[in-house]
Amino acid sequence: MRVLYPGSFDPITNGHLNIIKRSSKIFDEVCVAILNNPGKSSLFTVEERMKMIKDSCYNIPNIIVSSFNSLTVDAARELECSIIIRGLRAVTDYESEMQMALVNKELNDEIETFFMVADGEYSFLSSSIIKEIASFGGDFESLVPENVSKKLLEKYGRK
Repeated sequence: MRVLYPGSFDPITNGHLNIIKRSSKIFDEVCVAILNNPGKSSLFTVEERMKMIKDSCYNIPNIIVSSFNSLTVDAARELECSIIIRGLRAVTDYESEMQMALVNKELNDEIETFFMVADGEYSFLSSSIIKEIASFGGDFESLVPENVSKKLLEKYGRK
């Protein structure tokens, strides 16, 4: 069974990797798909994010990396995924994720949403927090894969 793990992944964090690795042990294939939202300003291009994900997941054989610019349920259908994986960090994520899952179910009742609770050590982690720490010169390197750390250092002129 192929599942969809959608997100902006701007950039991918160790929390995202935690969900990807755990999903890859449960499902046959995990399609990590980047939402290409032209209305949203991103630090990294879709191509850069795809490369960072591929490099971060090089040792996970059943990962597919893709991008989409449509509704998530439409992307799931196009990619032949019957399940959408959503990571939950804290109870504050639950309300918005539940709302989205219900909307997705209304749009396509053949696609299910599975929630995965991130391991506790990642419960505070988000791409936005990583970018803020990096922009102010803080130490973020233990929170992202090594290849992502290098790219962030380059982006913020801290090679």
